[in-house]
Amino acid sequence: MQNNKHIALLLAGGKSSRMNTNRPKQYIEVNGESVLKHTMKAFQIHPLIQDIYVVCARGWEETVCDEAQSGEISKFRHAIIGGETSFQSLKNGIAYLLQDVKDTESIVLVHDAVRPLISQDVISRNIAVCLTHGNAITAVRSQEAFLVSENGSSSDSYIPRENLLRAQTPHTFPLKTLKEMMEKAKEKGITRAQSLFTLANELGFQPLHIAQGDIMNFKLTYPNDILIYQALKTLEE
Repeated sequence: MQNNKHIALLLAGGKSSRMNTNRPKQYIEVNGESVLKHTMKAFQIHPLIQDIYVVCARGWEETVCDEAQSGEISKFRHAIIGGETSFQSLKNGIAYLLQDVKDTESIVLVHDAVRPLISQDVISRNIAVCLTHGNAITAVRSQEAFLVSENGSSSDSYIPRENLLRAQTPHTFPLKTLKEMMEKAKEKGITRAQSLFTLANELGFQPLHIAQGDIMNFKLTYPNDILIYQALKTLEE
């Protein structure tokens, strides 16, 4: 294997309970292709990405491989079986990479498979920031101030928008750093984390460096998100 690869690790193990569909949202077809296939294609066409791995729920491995084949994703390497939680799926993905990738200096872009509108610029910025500073967290500045509420129905304070950024993915680290993070998480008994970047903060892997994101790089979470995504894809075509 070549050294110093740039690897996409796509997390596609979610069950999509908030989407109210009969299949996980990453497999929903929009304009004739699944969301997962759209996401894989974004990394496939980027000249600096060499390998694509997908973490999926048990039982969906064949579907992932079929999607890669039909989408002509030549950089696709393997469908990795995830766990019961997103954190366990992340751990499984990193563990597989540590077995399959010989050089731990390789850069890994951990990305939500349900962010299919990731741009080539966002991928490039993640690689550049990580190579320069040791890590990269995709983020965009908030356009609104945030209310603080204890009960969800009233607010007594706010957070100025100037101090806030919204994290997206990819979260990009050298594979050796991901290995160290998983080892420290095990030592501390951490079995859940909202995301890789929140885990990095919890473990003290700082500072985290910002790679400028894009408002189009949104996560498909609710049914309306699919409608917006479908409209945007139709405009592209």
